[in-house]
Amino acid sequence: MPAKNEDLHGNVPDKAEVALILIDVINDLEFERGEEVLRQALPMAEKIKVLKRRVKEASVPVVYVNDNFGKWQSDFSKLLKHCLEDGVCGQPLAELLRPEPDDYFVLKPKHSGFFSTTLDILLGYLQVKTLIMTGLTADICVLFTASDAYMRDFHLAIPADCVASADPEETKHALEHMRRVLKADTKPSTEIDFGS
Repeated sequence: MPAKNEDLHGNVPDKAEVALILIDVINDLEFERGEEVLRQALPMAEKIKVLKRRVKEASVPVVYVNDNFGKWQSDFSKLLKHCLEDGVCGQPLAELLRPEPDDYFVLKPKHSGFFSTTLDILLGYLQVKTLIMTGLTADICVLFTASDAYMRDFHLAIPADCVASADPEETKHALEHMRRVLKADTKPSTEIDFGS
């Protein structure tokens, strides 16, 4: 008898060496500098939307890794509904990057998508080796998640046009750091080769 169920009870697809990670894109942006983030995030979201379509055509799984806004009772469907229906600052972002039924989601309590979440388990069952990381904000949650992914020996692709922060300079510095320290591939999303 195997020590581990290889298919996670039938709830994940076959082996996928690459996964697309969308960090904090379902976000009400109702915080200080939220409007600044939105200005930078909308062009990013358009690029992520195109990238997501490409990866889906190649059967690459999509995982939304999202802040739970510090509310331990929250769930992803409630967060999505709030962002789409309550007239919040981040509504245009949520409309552009609305999850599809076959997408995965992980709620995170802190900055890193790996800290106290099921992300490691999901990626392990999928046998993922490379993460394409996108989302908000490049200098905080993307950086923390990428750092933890690097410590777990994932290969990282962080397309420069698919991350944003409140200030473009913050994004630029974060990308430089991730390229230099985490060995991340930061070329534009149109040049990302995720296999098929």
